Order: sequence, then structure tokens, then C-alpha cells
Amino acid sequence: MDTKWAPNLTVTGKSKYKALADNIRDAVAEGVLSSGEKLPPVRELAYQLSVTPGTVARAYSILTEEGVLQAGVGRGTFVADTQAQTDPSHAWPRMLNLRSPLLPDVGQSMLLRDAMREAAETMVSDDMLTYPNRAMDLPLRRALRRWMADLPIGNFTAEDMVLAHGAQSAVSLVMQTVLRGPDPAVAVESMTYPGFRRAAELSRARVVGIDCDDEGPRVDHLEQAVRDEGVQLFCTSSEVNNPTLRFTTDRRRREIAALAQRLGLNILDDDCYAIGTHRAESYHSLGPEFGWYVSSLSKTLTPSLRVGYVVAPRDRVSDLARTAAFNHFGMSRPLTELSLSIMSDPRLLSVAARVRARINELVRITVNHLGGYDVSWNEDVPFLWLRLPQGWRASSFLRAAEEQNVILKGAEEFTLRDARAPHAVRIAVNGLVDPSCYEAGIIRLRKLLDHPREEITV
Repeated sequence: MDTKWAPNLTVTGKSKYKALADNIRDAVAEGVLSSGEKLPPVRELAYQLSVTPGTVARAYSILTEEGVLQAGVGRGTFVADTQAQTDPSHAWPRMLNLRSPLLPDVGQSMLLRDAMREAAETMVSDDMLTYPNRAMDLPLRRALRRWMADLPIGNFTAEDMVLAHGAQSAVSLVMQTVLRGPDPAVAVESMTYPGFRRAAELSRARVVGIDCDDEGPRVDHLEQAVRDEGVQLFCTSSEVNNPTLRFTTDRRRREIAALAQRLGLNILDDDCYAIGTHRAESYHSLGPEFGWYVSSLSKTLTPSLRVGYVVAPRDRVSDLARTAAFNHFGMSRPLTELSLSIMSDPRLLSVAARVRARINELVRITVNHLGGYDVSWNEDVPFLWLRLPQGWRASSFLRAAEEQNVILKGAEEFTLRDARAPHAVRIAVNGLVDPSCYEAGIIRLRKLLDHPREEITV
């Protein structure tokens, strides 16, 4: 960086990090620091100014949140490119990935960097040389319990929780704990998250599809699956079905809970995608003796941490903890310390709120352009479900979208292998690209929808 910029941190009555933020802000406004210019690494600038790295990191974080600076993981911190922010065609990606939700970086990278420094400074060396155990991750479980305080999960404590390496790992752990016998069976909704099927395959379990109506999974079909197919576990997402966004009504949940109570059925409730207000009680609340609640930090903060968690029935916690220990001995101590530092950071709630706000924005952009078609959406859910108009088959629409450099997931990826998939696609929001680039991709999809390529074969 040009040495003509010399920050002055001796402003009376101001904290050093605020003074530094003011200096950088003024230098950008006056053109002393130009758009796209790279700032020194945190530790280097801290050494130059004789301040702590935390002072520089905090100033950078404030200005990143304001949009004055931009932080790129592994690239450093730069003065924001104002031209890029106003030019809708800037940085159109070679391929716009709308297959899986990608969160925007609205402060998570800074939280991760600060947490890494704190964890490195606070971890006791002896803890780094022993195998992890359940007692070591108790502080993180307590932090997660506070994080979940407002969720309708029923009564539980940190002792009722077991950690896993992401929600997919948590689903597998529950299956390995619950399923018994030489020919176990798992029930899933006929259109659902494919990870349920994959976990069942790893557990050598058959998968039975359950039809749904407007209120959710059909109780009569689920009862038949338990009686005729020997289903031991029902895997569902009662708040937000992936991919249809269907919500299981409170009445239907209570009917299913009564069935589970009567027939000894376990229910796994995957709650990863519900980042807004919940509309009904979870199955763990309705049936704490058979309800298994699963979620993670992936959809609200970052998928990079791979921290998932299960709230288990109280008399099955030790069984689940033993399954986890047999799988991986315990969560990595550096990972739990890093996650605990993030969960304890006072900036966490504001970062999570900004993640949610950006998701809301991208969903609204999508609906503004595609709302004239048969699309299901919720502004707090990072994907939409689009039923294609007449003239489009899902396979041909996916190919046409890819020709326009937009990739999506078709309904076939969410259906059971022997089921018939509807002509529909899931559109996942991508917060890693500029909203104007994202909008340009959605406009391309709308143009395809407006002009179907109806194929006639003879």
C-alpha cells in the first residue's frame, strides 16, 4: 500500500479501533486509498501502528460491514470497488451456481479469523495432546443451547445434545442408534432431502416413500409403512420441506406424533433450513421420548465449520453419544474451541441478522421476476421451488439454463428412485455473487420460462 497514507490514532476521546476506522474511511473518501487497493494484513498493520491485531481486525470488520472495504477469504482486505457495485454486468460468473444455497459473507470471515486467533491464544497445550471427549465439548453445547432458546423444541438441556460433523453426519448417527434388525426400514416423504436416502443406504436400510397432501405427510400412509414395511424411523423436515417448502401443519404433526407414540415409531426432524420464526412445535416437543431434533450452523452462519447437533430423547442420549464416540471418538478440540469462540462473540447476532436480510433480499429479487409462474417461496428460506409451465420438461429446462450459464437442481434429485418426478426445479440463492449478477441470472431464467422450447418427437 502507498506509504503516503499515514493513519493518526491519537484522536482524543476515541478508541484506537474507531480512530483507525475513521482514518481509513477518510482516506477512501479523499482518494488517498483507491478502489480495489489492498490493505496491509492485520498483523502487519498492527505492528506498524504499535497496536494489537484485534484493534486492526475490529476496524476492518466495521468498514467491511459498512461496505467501505471488502474481505476475500485467502485474498486479504481491499478498498471496495464502487464501480463494481453499480455496474450490473460486473463480474458475471462463468457459471452461476444455483444448485445449493451459498451464504453471503457479511462478517462471518472476520468472526472466523478473530475466533482462530482467540482459540490459538486460549487453548491449554495439554488439551491439544489428548483425545477429545464429551466433557470437552460441553461449553459449546451450552452455547448452542442458548442459541436455540427461542425454538419450540420442548424442554432440554445441553446434556441432551450430541454434536456431529454437520447435520448429515447427525442424521447418520441417529439412524445408526435407532435402527435394529437384519432388514431395517426408514420412511421419508416422497419428495425430500436426498441426504436421508444416502444415510439410510450407509445404514443398510430400505427407504419407504410417504405421500403428502396440503397439510403434510399422510398419516394413513405412514401407519401402513410402519405396519407392513417395518419402518422404525421417519425422517422429515416439518418446518421447511426441502425442496417444496411445504410446512407440516400443527394438526398434522400432532396426528403423526400420536401415531408414533402408539406404534413406537422414532421421528427425526431436520430443522436446518428454518432460519425465521417457527410456526409449530417440533416432534421433540410433541414427543420427547421419540423425537430427535437435528440442525446445524451451516445455513445460518457458514457450512465450513461442519458443526451439527442432535437433541435426543433423554433416555437415548447415552446411546447416541456412544454411537458418535464409536464413529469419530469425539469432536476435534480445535473445532469446538473455534465454534465456541464464534458462538460467544457479541457480533454473532448482528451477523446472523445480516445473513437473513441478504437471503430475504435475494428471494424477493427472484419472486419479483418469477412470481408470475407457479413458484413456492418463503423469504426466510434460501431456495425456491418452481413448477415449470407447459412446454418445459425439467431435463430440457436444466439444459437450457446451463446454456445460459445458470445451473439448478431438478425434481428428480429429490424423489425416490422408483418414483415419478414432477417437472419442477429448485432455485437456490447464491449470496457469494453480487446481487446484480444474481438478478441477471434470474432474468435469464425468466426469459427461458417466457419462451418454452416444446419438443415434439415422432
